[in-house]
Amino acid sequence: MNLIASYQEAHAAGSAECGGKAAALGFLQFNGFTVPEGLCLTCRAYRDYIGGTGLGERIMMELNRKPMDKMRWEEVWDAALRIRNMFLRTPLPQELARSLTPLIEEHFGNRPVAVRSSAPGEDSGSGSFAGLHASFVNISGTEAILEHVRLVWASLWSDAALMYRKELKLDVFSASMAVIIQELVHGSVSGVAFSIDPAGGDNAVIEAVYGLNQGLVDGTVQPDRWKVSRKRPLRLEHYPVPRGSMLVPVPGGVRCVPLPPEAAARPPLDDAQVGAVFDQCLSLEKLAGTPQDMEWTINDAGAVVLLQARPITTTGSDPDDKRVWYRSLSRTFENLKKLRERIEKEIVPGMLQDASQMARLALRELNDQVLAAEIEHRNEVYQKWIKVYWDDLIPFAHGVRLFGQYYNDIVHPENPYEFVDLLGSRDFQSLNRNQKLEELASIIRQDEKLMNSLQQGGEYELFQAFSGKLAQFIEEYGDLTSPLLRRASGLSAGMRKLLLEMASRPERKRHVTEEDVSRLTARFAMQVTPEQLPQAMEMLELARVSYRLRDDDNVYLHGVEAQLNAAMLEGQRRLRDPARELTAEQICALLCGREKPEAESAPEHSMAVFTEQKPQSGISVTARQLTGQPSSPGLATGRARVITCHEDLAGFCNGDILVCDAISPTMTFVVPLAGAIVERRGGMLIHGAIIAREYGIPCVTGVEDAVSEIKDGANLTVDGFLGIVRVD
Repeated sequence: MNLIASYQEAHAAGSAECGGKAAALGFLQFNGFTVPEGLCLTCRAYRDYIGGTGLGERIMMELNRKPMDKMRWEEVWDAALRIRNMFLRTPLPQELARSLTPLIEEHFGNRPVAVRSSAPGEDSGSGSFAGLHASFVNISGTEAILEHVRLVWASLWSDAALMYRKELKLDVFSASMAVIIQELVHGSVSGVAFSIDPAGGDNAVIEAVYGLNQGLVDGTVQPDRWKVSRKRPLRLEHYPVPRGSMLVPVPGGVRCVPLPPEAAARPPLDDAQVGAVFDQCLSLEKLAGTPQDMEWTINDAGAVVLLQARPITTTGSDPDDKRVWYRSLSRTFENLKKLRERIEKEIVPGMLQDASQMARLALRELNDQVLAAEIEHRNEVYQKWIKVYWDDLIPFAHGVRLFGQYYNDIVHPENPYEFVDLLGSRDFQSLNRNQKLEELASIIRQDEKLMNSLQQGGEYELFQAFSGKLAQFIEEYGDLTSPLLRRASGLSAGMRKLLLEMASRPERKRHVTEEDVSRLTARFAMQVTPEQLPQAMEMLELARVSYRLRDDDNVYLHGVEAQLNAAMLEGQRRLRDPARELTAEQICALLCGREKPEAESAPEHSMAVFTEQKPQSGISVTARQLTGQPSSPGLATGRARVITCHEDLAGFCNGDILVCDAISPTMTFVVPLAGAIVERRGGMLIHGAIIAREYGIPCVTGVEDAVSEIKDGANLTVDGFLGIVRVD
């Protein structure tokens, strides 16, 4: 197969070499439908590129860190970001560039084009990758086209595409990608049409927006919708929406702009145009022999131009199908701005208010029945916020990912995570708390008498500077060495040891200073054009809020959980039941004199913490090298301190390697003491990885069975550059 094919050649060759989208365009053109002028870069071009540059082997190395079915979505996103950066920094081999350049220049010159994915298996009847692979609109010039071809190739390895292939049990490693380059049609109105409603029923569905179709497809612009009867005469049901914006071409890309008032006042299509789109869709269904999903635009001559078409597929009703949820994590910039407003004005204040109200209640003054009712109430409140956490706070983390991709596309940095240093951490709740601990440790470090007194278990109240700050700290944060973060009076043995450990070494400062952030921000601003600068800085600001919330949301949620735990602890105290595995439901039943219900396979909130270790067989085997995700650069050697419950933190010493299932907000006070961090959970944006980077501590996440494979006290070498943990 040649490197470049016409639509007709793509139709003849089929989807295996040219992808479903290109083959469909050839089918449309052959049957007389109007389509944009264009051509297809075949899968051979992709294979020549990854083979000639060695990218294929590097991609396999990234995806073989651990089995795909054991990678969390955050780990998959990290791997996808690293792979994308490889494509950004790897130019076409000279021979391939010499073959493609004259053909593209001859065909398009400097006319604006759309560069679209056309992967084999994409847009097939058995599965739709719609929206999972990249498309770019309004690209001009051969150099820019070829750069965006590489980005389309890279989207073959996006987190969403990898997750989808995993769900469909497709062979990830045999995937390939063809690319369509087609003339950009400046449609005044664009949309999608379904020859039959995919949600059910006998009607066709047409959606339309003003401007480019990308606004509808990526969710930036809300479409008007029509339901159209499939029988003559046509019956139309119109579902209008508030119209305020549209997507238009601008130099170097597209932009969302306000809709002119006269357009906002009327639907994008009149009845005749709805009928014309429907006729095209129904004709296509009859030719293809199956219901069709069609993207279209209306050109300057008023003709309907088909941009692409595919068989209608549905996600299905499988409750275990996570594809829709994975897709929901990727939000548009406009969606994230609205979500930020809701988080800052409603969600965070609501969490803080609920936690504060519960904290004011004197639990010991309640009788057993009232306490049981209070536990039930707190559990309901906690479950409510858990749902909000997954529905809103987790997706808001996409603000960091969106900016990271934008930054890397512009700057092409050697380190794909360089953008994180621009985000700053001045207002992080956990880091501000740790800074106050450092201030207490500094007082001890500078006062030998105070240090001696604390080491010998003596009085500390005589040292007013220390005792005053300590009282303020405990009033605000409680005793950190308590698993429930309860308020405490005085200095417990655990807090005493923690502060002495911190005082035994120089203060650990944050890795990136405010001066660094300012310098990096100024350098980033110089990389974008004056036209791009306002949106670039707006994206940076949103990413900073997203980054801060990715850490702080755990703290806010734990504030609610701590109040539930406090009530449950009071219940267990009255029951004189030391078991920590009781659920809220079980405690309430016992307080009210009912028989303790059996624990379910997935019980509601209980006070079990951190993780369960796997049962050990009679044979002891120790791994010599474990592989995970590189989440904070650096190299460190030290003694493993394996944390399986909160009480294990009491033995943590300066320079220890923190090994755990996952770092929670209740654990981060020991991070400034750690030489490195190793976690079973993976991802650049999990709590432990964020805190590790802020202190410049090496961190490897996504280490499968880290807690059971690494023995407490073992000597570890943690390589945060490569994501490797060596057990000596």
